[in-house]
Amino acid sequence: MRPSSRATAVAVAVATALVTLTACSGEESAQEADSPVITPSDGGSAATTPASPTGTPTTAAPAPVPEPTGDVTTGLETPWDVAFLPDGRAVVPERDTGDVLLVAADGTTTDAGDFPEAENEDESGLLGVAVSPDFAQDRTLFFYLTTDEDNRVVRRVLDADGTLGAQTDVLTGIPSANRHDGGRLTFGPDGMLYVSTGDAGEEGLAQDADSLAGKILRVTPDGAPAPDNPDPTSPVLSMGHRNVQGLAFDDDGRLWATEFGADTADELNLVEPGGNYGWPEVEGTGGTDRGFVDPQLTWPTDEASPSGLAYTDGTLWMAALRGERLWRVSVADGRASDPTAYLTGTYGRLRQVRPAPDGSLWLLTNNTDGRVEPRPGDDRIVRLALR
Repeated sequence: MRPSSRATAVAVAVATALVTLTACSGEESAQEADSPVITPSDGGSAATTPASPTGTPTTAAPAPVPEPTGDVTTGLETPWDVAFLPDGRAVVPERDTGDVLLVAADGTTTDAGDFPEAENEDESGLLGVAVSPDFAQDRTLFFYLTTDEDNRVVRRVLDADGTLGAQTDVLTGIPSANRHDGGRLTFGPDGMLYVSTGDAGEEGLAQDADSLAGKILRVTPDGAPAPDNPDPTSPVLSMGHRNVQGLAFDDDGRLWATEFGADTADELNLVEPGGNYGWPEVEGTGGTDRGFVDPQLTWPTDEASPSGLAYTDGTLWMAALRGERLWRVSVADGRASDPTAYLTGTYGRLRQVRPAPDGSLWLLTNNTDGRVEPRPGDDRIVRLALR
């Protein structure tokens, strides 16, 4: 790994900064199974900042508006993530089938291989994917999956013919369950691999420093604890998380994360090395007097249930499952503000959003995951232009 000068600066900044499931039954609050489907709005083109999120909303945000320009591809089965290769193709793992697809910009889709050992039940299965920062040299992809033993991170080489090669374990022993498995992967500007995990349905694990559950992890590409972690012998970067499924770095190398709440508050967090985010002692804000880190923004669970997260040019984009909308959040000087909803109900449940090489956003739906009735063509990837 040959980090750039910017990556080295970020690594130094990180080092300097180091100083029983009851109410919920899944990715969204327990009430969802008995709740009616949220009534869609008229597409969100005139969306305004809601009064419900915490923070200091304003009446207008100087940020782009997402405009759908068509489907990239349709007929997918519970796509969970998307990561772009240097040639512009996207790697898309399907949670329930264990298949890995390669999707070109024109929608052409090919099978790259599968993970027969991925155990799918409810929320578990084949989850996140990340592309090696040195892909041009090593052609390596990293995946997060649930097995019959644990959640784990593995790597596989993508051969020149577009097929996945042999598998190597990178990080094993992450507690697993049929829900709250985390699963997002991303490489930071420091060249380290960041991994989100859930509490695996055992709330106390999030506060157990010796457990990998309910954490954000930071490891080398070989799976070793990053040497300047809060505890250099541990992969744990932060703890006290319920179920993190969104990770994104801003232009200043700050890490942001989305987190599912239980009954009252979904969260957008700015991740601090060594920070404890309070779960299950605290949900939402109000934990600072107890030494916990408060979220920067919160939402009622029926407006978010946030999964994927992306950052582009001063803006975070947050895909909402139960909320069935795309949230835009402005970011400046390490502060998040002006949450604004778009596409409310237009495409149903939204799992992930990613910046594409052409400057658009690719938005993944998740209407075939058993929670709602699929729409014709689901699941799909939608291309959004930023106007």
